[in-house]
This record gives sequence, structure tokens and C-alpha cells, in this order.
Amino acid sequence: MPRLDFRRLLRGPVALAVFLGLALAAVAPAGAVPARVNGQGSSYVALAMQQWVADAQTQGLQVNYLPTGSPAGLTAYGQSLADFAGTEAEFSALSTPQAGDQRGYQYVPDVAGAISVMYNVQDTAGRKIDYLHLTRRTIARIFTGDISRWNDPAISADNKGLVLPDQPINVVYRGGQSGTTGLFYDFVQNVAPDIFNPWAARNQLPTAVRIIQLDSAPQFAPKTQAFQGSDQIAQFIGSGQGLWSIGYDEFGYAKTYDVQSAWVENASGQWVLPYAENISAALEGATLRSDLSQELSGVYNSANPLAYPISAYSYMVTQCTSSPERPTCKEAYSNPGVGETLAIWLRYIACEGQVNMARIGYSPLPPNLSQEIANSISRLTGQPAEQLNQANCANPRFGGSVGDGGAPPPDPLAGVVSIGDGSGVIAGASTAGGDATALATSGEASATKSAGGGSTDWRKATPVAYVGPAIPSSSSLGLVVLVGLMLVPMLFGVVRFRGRRSTRSTD
Repeated sequence: MPRLDFRRLLRGPVALAVFLGLALAAVAPAGAVPARVNGQGSSYVALAMQQWVADAQTQGLQVNYLPTGSPAGLTAYGQSLADFAGTEAEFSALSTPQAGDQRGYQYVPDVAGAISVMYNVQDTAGRKIDYLHLTRRTIARIFTGDISRWNDPAISADNKGLVLPDQPINVVYRGGQSGTTGLFYDFVQNVAPDIFNPWAARNQLPTAVRIIQLDSAPQFAPKTQAFQGSDQIAQFIGSGQGLWSIGYDEFGYAKTYDVQSAWVENASGQWVLPYAENISAALEGATLRSDLSQELSGVYNSANPLAYPISAYSYMVTQCTSSPERPTCKEAYSNPGVGETLAIWLRYIACEGQVNMARIGYSPLPPNLSQEIANSISRLTGQPAEQLNQANCANPRFGGSVGDGGAPPPDPLAGVVSIGDGSGVIAGASTAGGDATALATSGEASATKSAGGGSTDWRKATPVAYVGPAIPSSSSLGLVVLVGLMLVPMLFGVVRFRGRRSTRSTD
């Protein structure tokens, strides 16, 4: 039987991986064994969290998340009932603003999103309206009760003269404490302070911090209805029971439940929807405080013609080692495995986790905020921060894109002169040739037809198969070594078998 030629084996890819894995394992620093982590909080980010958690679990990380609402998440974190929180609210908005002080915390940006103004309304002929346009000021007046009926002249003016039926507006809002409520009314306060301030005073609501709860003043509009979760709001407004309703909810839920989102006029006079390109453009106006919490007045009033004005970042809240640059940081996790899991998972969220965000109603983080995630990982581990770039980070924003599904549709009222007599038919749309066209609102109003005859209706997101990216794991080298060692005996067996056949053939 011939001798085993190790030099020949070394030229094989499997053996090369085995020996390379052994060499790397010999020099790789030993990290903590990843442990289970539990989080809770924001429903605004819940659709993204759902994807990130699924990817983590597929890769062997034990991560769980419950969408209990931002304030509940912050409170649970402060009481050490959760390893991390998801939130759009800051501790300062809570009734106990020192809730996180003893444990210490850092705000870690995780994704960009937007609040959709969802609605369900018909024209006078009973046909569904799917192109509702609302200025920022009209929105403020509706959600403070100043406009209470759908045939209000302000709504008609926003929609080229369309007169809607004389029906009461049912304002749907979040019951309980909610970071989404905090963001939405922060927007109202900034764009229409003359409307907001008297309303807040009448209802004894705070003005120095974000309003995270409306239950203390349930009659803030003539007709209201509260729901505890984002799913419930979207499902109700989109249902038959939700006719004549309007509410605020994260845009991803509008896509998930096929609910109409209003076109909102931004500060430059352009009408926009909350698609990723518009969210991204708006958040160029955001400024970050020293603790990475966000100041959004520049977003709500952005002069960028693409900006969707009700846009904001979401955060994760984690522990962090004491740092002069982050006075809120106190100490690392007492269980190093929790910090290890969060470090691995956050690295994935910063890069691969941003790839598909535009498809589900969010916008990927800009490069500087992906880098801030890397910096937060450094505060978790005590190791130098990794410098992210297009070569080592899959976040499409490093390449100047927001990813698939991020481009907004054309405005169906662009170029329309007037709607006319309230029949629900746009009667004065101008074309290049100067002829008038009609745009009915029966479901084909804003849709176009593809060359093959299929609908390319912008209202319905095209389902796209999601392929979850791999999450880097601290045990990947060990897996390579294990697989390689399992294959080495097989290679020996193949060589011996071939050697015996060769000996028999020469007998």
C-alpha cells in the first residue's frame, strides 16, 4: 500500500481549511460563550426586530424580543427585567427619568423608520380613496380635534378641491404609554406650535418632554378610539369597521396590512410617502445629542424636497463599560455571555441587518450611525472599535443606496388642476398634449399597467423572498476545525481504499 502523501492532501481545499482553522484557533482570543438575551420595548421597530431575531436564532444565538412599547421596555430595562430595550423614547420622557441610572445605559441607533398617517375613507359615490393628501398643518389640526369632519375645507384644499362626505373623523391613537405617540406629537408640536400648545394646555399634557401617553385626556378629539398595539391599529383602520378612521402607526404596518398611507406635504411643498428614500432624505436633518439620542426639529421642517417629515431613528438600550465620553455608562454585564451575544448581534444589525430594511417599511442607517453601533460594541467589550466601510459592511448606505424597495411611487395628483364636484373623479389632470384626463378612485386610481397587462399598483408591495444574512459567530473557527477533523479520517479511508485497489490490480 502506498504511503499517505500529506503534501498532496495539503493542496486540497478541505485540508487547507482544517489546518488554517487550527492555526487561527491557536491565535484567536478566547471570548465568552454567548448566552441567552431577552429584550422588550418598541413596537415601532418590532417588524425589523422580528427579522433580526429570526436571523440570530437561525445562526444559533439565543435572542428574544417582546414588543411591549418603548416606555415599558425602558422601565423593564431599568428594573433589570430585560437585558436590552428597544425604544424611540428616552428615559427623560418617563415619569421616573432616573430609571436607568443605577444600571447605566447607552442609546444604540438600530434602524431608521417613519410614522404613516393611515386612513380609511370613501368619496361621495362610495368608492375608496387611495390618494389622500394632507399638509403638516392639516394633520396637526386633525389630531388635536380642530378638524373633526371629513368634508372640512382644509382637507378639500389639500386634495385639489375633492369634497369628501360629511362624516365624523374617528381619530385612532395608541392607548397606554408609547414611543410612537411621543414621536408623532413631537412632530405636531414642532410644525404647528400655535395649535399644539393650547391643546396641550387644555388637556394638561406636558410640553417640555415628549407626550408618551394620551389616556389622561381621551377626549382630545370629538371622536376617538384607542388600541394598545401597532398591529391592532393597522388592522382596525384597514377593516370595514375602520371606515372614516385616521391614525398614526409605523409605515411597516401599513405595508403589512395593506392600509392606505396619506401623502404628506413637506416644508419644501412636495408631497411624499414614507418610503426609504424619503426617510433617508429627511433624517439628514436630524442632529444627535452627546448620548446619541435624537433631536428631530430639523427633520420635521426639512427643506429637502424628498424628505418625509415624520421620520425618526429607533434605538436599542444596552449596558456599557464606564467611559468619559458616555457619562451614562456604568458597567459591563455581570454575565459576560450576555455582552458577547449582544456584541455579535449588534455587529450583524449594523451591516447585514440593514440590507432588507427598505423592503419592510424602514430605511437602513446612514454610515455614521452604523459606525456608532460599532462604537457601542466597543463599549460593551472594552475592545477597540471596528472601523466600518463598504468593504467590510453590507449596509447598502455605504454604497449610496437604500436597497431594494426604497423608491417612492409617483404622486397620483401631480399635475392635476382640480378634482371638480366631489364625485371622486379627477377631472382636470393635464397631459403633455394639453388634453384633460380622468383618474377614478375605484382602486385603479393610482395604478398603472405593465406591458404584460399586470398591475403595478404602488399600494401593494411586491413580495420578495428574504434570504437572511449570516451572523458572525465567535464559534465559527471551532466549527471549521470540527468539520475538518471529521473529514480527515474519511480522506485516510479513501487513500487506503485506492491503495488496496492498486495493489490488487498488480497481483
